[in-house]
Amino acid sequence: MRLPLLDSNDPASIDLEQLKDMVDLFMSRGFTYFDTAYPYHNGHSETAIREALVKRYPRESFTLTDKLPCWLISDERDMERIFNQQLERCGVDYFDYYWVHALRQSYYETIQRVDGFGFIARKQAEGKIRHIGFSFHDDAALLEQILNDHPESEFVQLQINYLDWNSPTIQARECYELCCKHGKPVIVMEPVKGGALAQVPEQVQELFQHVHPDASAASWAIRYCASLDQVMVVLSGMSDMVQVADNTSYMQHFEPLIDAEQAAIGTAASIINQSIAIACTSCHYCTEGCPMHIAIPEYFATYNTLQQFGPRHKVNCMTYFTSARKNHGAPSECIGCGQCEARCPQHLPIIDNLKLVAQTFEK
Repeated sequence: MRLPLLDSNDPASIDLEQLKDMVDLFMSRGFTYFDTAYPYHNGHSETAIREALVKRYPRESFTLTDKLPCWLISDERDMERIFNQQLERCGVDYFDYYWVHALRQSYYETIQRVDGFGFIARKQAEGKIRHIGFSFHDDAALLEQILNDHPESEFVQLQINYLDWNSPTIQARECYELCCKHGKPVIVMEPVKGGALAQVPEQVQELFQHVHPDASAASWAIRYCASLDQVMVVLSGMSDMVQVADNTSYMQHFEPLIDAEQAAIGTAASIINQSIAIACTSCHYCTEGCPMHIAIPEYFATYNTLQQFGPRHKVNCMTYFTSARKNHGAPSECIGCGQCEARCPQHLPIIDNLKLVAQTFEK
């Protein structure tokens, strides 16, 4: 989802040579789990995985995960076509893990109608999938319904991070506890919340450095998730060699958080929650199909930076805003169609937030 790019304005322009180096470092340090999906990088993530990983390493030496995009499914023919295309794009004969992607109420209704869980179970029986499950973006009540309806699911992928743990919208803690209740191992996504927990306010950075002078802010976020008993894998959308080197350095010999570290995390969450205006993770699900081609995550990130660091950053923020505006629709050009809000895993009021951004930067 967040691979290195040759052109920051073109998500398809993956820097393949840098990605190969990242894969090599990751593998050399004993890590093997790779996660991709049909829509990532405008459909180019899967082919990038083929070139950087599959063609260069023995199939048994790595673990590959892919996902069934619920929002593109009308019937079983769509599932069959997309699944076969994914195998071809990735250059593999099977997936180690395959998920029903980003389930929420409307998508679950679609998947139930087309028997999506039955489809992935049949592919598992055919030997084209080793393990099946689903990734989830809704409330605990729907999660419990799915777990009751589909006990065949072996794993659940959840958004968990220390900022969302007690969020009434994300309900990370409640969803995690349901997985524990049902005995389902958890794969964590968004542990660093789209990078927001890698660039924390100065007060939080000072807090962390007091406890661990040399530890990165991202390490706190990832170790927090990895310290949860039911968590099997923590996914990090690494975008360059520095991030790979950092993440693997402290996870090679992982140590769970101790009580003093948990206390520091609690304080950090309180501070950060006061400084983040729009809780966007930059997943870009909202931009797919936007009729006005508005760079929603980029505008929100710029707005958050201005709110967090104040007027002294207004010139820099205006530069970032103008750069994003060159190739995309302006926030004020939003027509309020709502497709973005229907796709947002964070359930953000995107339309209203775009009005805030427009009022701030388009005066």
